Amino acid sequence: MRLLTLGLNHRTAPVEVRERVSFSREELRSGLVNLGEYDGLSGLVVLSTCNRTEFYAAVEDHERGAEALRQFLNDLTQGGQDLDEYLYTYTDEEAVTHLFRVAASLDSLVLGEGQILSQVKEAYAIAREAGATSTVLNLLFHRAIAAGKRVRTETRIAYRSVSVSYAAVELAAASLGGLGGCSALIFGAGKMAELTAEHLRSHGIETIYVANRHLERAERLAEHIGGRRFPLIARWSMRSAWTLLSPRPVRRIMWLRRGRRAA
Repeated sequence: MRLLTLGLNHRTAPVEVRERVSFSREELRSGLVNLGEYDGLSGLVVLSTCNRTEFYAAVEDHERGAEALRQFLNDLTQGGQDLDEYLYTYTDEEAVTHLFRVAASLDSLVLGEGQILSQVKEAYAIAREAGATSTVLNLLFHRAIAAGKRVRTETRIAYRSVSVSYAAVELAAASLGGLGGCSALIFGAGKMAELTAEHLRSHGIETIYVANRHLERAERLAEHIGGRRFPLIARWSMRSAWTLLSPRPVRRIMWLRRGRRAA
């Protein structure tokens, strides 16, 4: 049995491309339960976060496996044939090394951030629940998760580490001289957006709006954080009233405004 990794991340693809291949738990489960339809794949785990989407597959043959993985990706995105220029591939030992680096947050946008290890665990759990893993993948992910834990507990990599969402809010506070009197508009409704909202609350922002291309996701997050859904179509018409503040690699995550609340 061989290993094959296919993916893209913050280094190889811009935000608008990563958004297209950012999948919900339900979308992943739906795809993985039908893994038997893809000849050449003996097992699969999909890691999908704000900054990366990666497919870790157990295959008999790398060439047939790569073809099947691309078809799986195409089916999930409902048209992903134009993604080739953003994708990278690792095989066997390189695939193992890459996953270990990912789990240890050595490949993260912010070195030492702690969210990625839980995301690796969740990706593995989803695949297990869908019956999509194999002996090789079980061993690989058990070892990678254990290695990620050791790195965090036995080294100083997590010392004063910050998340991207924390960095964005701190940048906002520093740029505006504090966030008192501000409202915030967050684009996205995933875990990163939720963490951003938590950091905004800690800086005293009471009014938070959530915009997302999937209306139901925006509504769920807005309800969870005590915010309001913001019509995505209105974002550009109101652009002059907001100030964009975000670490450069994660453009369009957050807009802030002072004064009266947005309608």
